[in-house]
Amino acid sequence: MSVVLVTGASRGIGRAIVERFAREGATVIACARGQAGLDALHADLPQVECHACDLRDAVAVDALARDVLARHGQVDLLVNNAGAFRPGAIGEEDDDALLDMLQANLFGAYRLTKRLLPAMIARRSGMVLNVCSTASIAAYPNGGSYSIAKHALYGFSRNLREEMKPHGVRVVALLPGATLTASWDGVPLPPERLMPAEDVAEMAWSAWSLSARSVVEDIVMRPQLGDIGEGDFQ
Repeated sequence: MSVVLVTGASRGIGRAIVERFAREGATVIACARGQAGLDALHADLPQVECHACDLRDAVAVDALARDVLARHGQVDLLVNNAGAFRPGAIGEEDDDALLDMLQANLFGAYRLTKRLLPAMIARRSGMVLNVCSTASIAAYPNGGSYSIAKHALYGFSRNLREEMKPHGVRVVALLPGATLTASWDGVPLPPERLMPAEDVAEMAWSAWSLSARSVVEDIVMRPQLGDIGEGDFQ
C-alpha cells in the first residue's frame, strides 16, 4: 500500500487529492496549518492521518518529517501543495511580500522534500509532485511576488528532476490555472468558468499511476475557455 503525504490538504486542490488517493486505498497523510480544516477532513475520511503543521516553520517541518518516517518508514509520494496567494504589483507591494510568498510557496516544500528524499533514494523509487501554477510559466498583471515564488517552485521542480533521474525518483510539476477553490471566493465569476479541483486531483492520480519507467514531467491545465482575463469581468 502506497504512503502519500499531501500538504495544504484541508481544502481545495489538496483536499481533492487526498480524497482521490484515499479512494484508491492509499495510506494518506494530510498536513495543513489549520486544525479545524483537518478535523473536518478527518470526520469525512477517518482513515486519513492528519497533522497540523505550518510549512513556514522549519522546526515544525522537521518534526513532521521525523514523525511520518517513524510511523511509516517511508513516503512513496510527496505532494507539495501548501501555498498562499497574495496579489500585488511588484512596484507597489510592501518590502516583505517576496519573503512572505517564498516562505509560503517554496521554502516549506524545499525543506520537507529534502527530509524525505534520502529514503526514496535509498530504495530507488518514489515521486515528488509539486503543485505549481500557470503563474509559474506566465507573467500576468498583479502577479507580483506570488508569481515570482511560483516560478521558483517550478525551477525547483525542474532542477530536482534532473538530480533524481539516476536515483529512480520521479518529479512532476502540476501547473493548474484557475481552479474553483476558496481563493476565488467573492470573485464575480460563474463556477463554470473555473476548473473543478477534482480534475486537478485526477491528473495527480494519473501521473502517479504510470509505471516507474515513465514520468509526466509537466502537467499544464487551464479552464477550457482559457486563463481568466479582464474580459471575464465585463
